[in-house]
Amino acid sequence: MSRTFLVAGNWKMNTLPEEAESLVRGVISVAEAANVNVAIIPPFVYLFDAVRSVQGSSVAVGAQNCHYEKKGAFTGEISAEMLAAAGCRYTLAGHSERRLYFGESDEIVVKKTLAILDAGMTVIACVGETLNERQAGNALKVVERQVDAIVSKIDKDAFANVAIAYEPVWAIGTGLAATPEQAQEVHKFIRTILTTAAPDTHIPILYGGSVTDANATELFAQPDIDGALVGGASLKADVFGRIIAAADKASS
Repeated sequence: MSRTFLVAGNWKMNTLPEEAESLVRGVISVAEAANVNVAIIPPFVYLFDAVRSVQGSSVAVGAQNCHYEKKGAFTGEISAEMLAAAGCRYTLAGHSERRLYFGESDEIVVKKTLAILDAGMTVIACVGETLNERQAGNALKVVERQVDAIVSKIDKDAFANVAIAYEPVWAIGTGLAATPEQAQEVHKFIRTILTTAAPDTHIPILYGGSVTDANATELFAQPDIDGALVGGASLKADVFGRIIAAADKASS
């Protein structure tokens, strides 16, 4: 099975219209020469413009979140079907900030994952432990629970549209990052679970958690790290471009 790298930039709640437009153009320019999958994940209000801007390029657009219902009286929410209709190819599910700040349980993450897949998009399902859980020696136990909750509900035919992002909660937006060895340990553990669930499919496992152009090369050199879910470093096209270039080099 071939190994496919994916580098996705999660803009979170950042950028105003002119900044977003400039950033999209910049990402397109730095991604064109790379032989890896590249996605930008802007705030909802920029999705239509982003999809129009990336047409004809190799860059895809994703969404940061969705509701698990197809429609209904859910003021302020957006369905996976709406995102697919808008031109999104990816949607995140279970980002640590959604779990932490909005109380999303494993059950909700699974529902969102299935909705994203049912809408024909690729899900980037996020898992990861808190600092307390790691210090207590429970990192792998937590990750196993989160991954099992997701993969146990997915039909085998749908695994081709699944990516897993391991993002240790203690490394999100803190400037701290797991060492390449720490990240590889968890990625290898996740790979074992995924190989059992979908032995005929290579499911990309991304690392997320203070990924920068300074640590990307070492991270991507690990045998089970297939790319990155990039936060703050994706808001600067030149820095994001160097992370893409590191993935491109690792994939060749």
